[in-house]
This record gives sequence, structure tokens and C-alpha cells, in this order.
Amino acid sequence: MRQMRHEVISSRSNPLVTRLRKLGSKRSARREEGVFVGEGPKLLQEAVRWRIPLETVVYASGVTLPQLPDDVRVVEVPDSLLEAVAQTQTPQGVVFVCRTPARELPEQLTGNRYLILDGVQDPGNVGTIWRTADAFGADGLILCSGCADPWSPKTVRSTMGAAFRLPVWECTLEQAAARLRAADIPLYATALQEDTVDVRQVSLTRSGVIIGSEGRGVSDLSLQLCEKTVKIPMVERCESLNAAVAASVVLWEMARDQL
Repeated sequence: MRQMRHEVISSRSNPLVTRLRKLGSKRSARREEGVFVGEGPKLLQEAVRWRIPLETVVYASGVTLPQLPDDVRVVEVPDSLLEAVAQTQTPQGVVFVCRTPARELPEQLTGNRYLILDGVQDPGNVGTIWRTADAFGADGLILCSGCADPWSPKTVRSTMGAAFRLPVWECTLEQAAARLRAADIPLYATALQEDTVDVRQVSLTRSGVIIGSEGRGVSDLSLQLCEKTVKIPMVERCESLNAAVAASVVLWEMARDQL
């Protein structure tokens, strides 16, 4: 691959600047165009490494870019203009646009370990869980019940590149449960019920596990759809864990005999 000739833009009224602002701030715009926005040289390097379909790269003067595919639009802008299109308070010199992977849950699940998020609305938590699921070798992350947009700039940034490696899908809880059932994968939920068992007493080597939202935990529908509820043991004075922390413990239990 060779570095293509780049453009130079300096006006805030340029259509590309307007578009990047819109894509960075509006989920509907990202969904309509089928793209997402990333920030930072490291994240861009990961996108290139994992062959994510790049569309546009905008960078501040003086920033060194990795070798990019020939068909990528490369635009140089002043620092002040990059700050205007970036979603972070201290931009790292690069903003880029990629095509969004397929969001629909596959008809057939061929893996063994899936994490299902039930209404986790904090993008930082979703991104952290995504990153952890990738680190512990999960086969996919399934978002249900109004989770945070997996392709928002904050979520993508929080994944630290996992967004380019581990698939994420969006569907209803009923659809997720049906796909898992068709694949003969048991479905559990993290909750405290009369028949809840210690997570260490259940084999999660082949499983789907539901993690609930930050405030209310798993929904009643999750409890209806799961085979069993599991709990993470902790000292009596503590009632719950942050969603990302709970997911990390569950993912470790899923991977304990695999790593």
C-alpha cells in the first residue's frame, strides 16, 4: 500500500467538518450512513492492523499516520479545526471514519461463550466490557434492551481496539435466547433469587450470561428467559458490583479453563 496524496482543509464551514461533527454526536446520523468515528493514532493503527474498512482520516499538522489503503480520503487540518470535530477535550491528533460492521445477530451461533448486556446504558461500561470480553476470548457480545450505542466515539475509544476484533450484535432478549437455545448453549443471568447459585458452581465453558444495567440489574424478561441465575460471591456488606466489574468476573469464569 502507498500513502495517497492528501487534502488540506482550514475552514470550519467545510462540509466534511460539518459531517464529522454530526457523526460524532448523533447516533441516528451514524446509523443512517452506516459508519462510526474513531479518535487517536493508536486506535487508527489498530483499525489498519485489523483491516477495518476506513473511509476518511483527518489529522492535525505534524501527526504521523500509519500506512493507509489507497482508497482512503486523507485530510490535513489545523489543530484548532481538529479540536472542533473531535469528541474528546484533549484530541490526540487524528479523527477517522470507518464502515460499521453488520449489527444483526447471526442466524447460527458457532462459538461457545457469549455475554449478553441487558440495558447497560453507560458507553464507558459497554466499551470496557467489550474490551474485557475480547481479552478473555469470548465469541461475541450481544446488546439488548436499549444499551449504549456500541459505535459511539466514547464506546469505541473505551474498547482500546477490541471493537475491531470481537463482534458485537444488537437484538432483542428473545432473539438472543432463541439463537442460544438453537445452538444448545445454556443461558444464565446474574441476579439474586431464591434459587441463585454461586457462579463458581456452574460450568460457563459453554454458555451465555446476561449482565444487567447499572441501576436495576437484569430485567424480568431476562429472568424468565434464563435457565438459572448466578451470583458473584462478595462480603455481606456489599450488595452489587459495577456492570463492567461484574462482567469481568463472569468472563474470567468463562475463560478460566481455556486460557
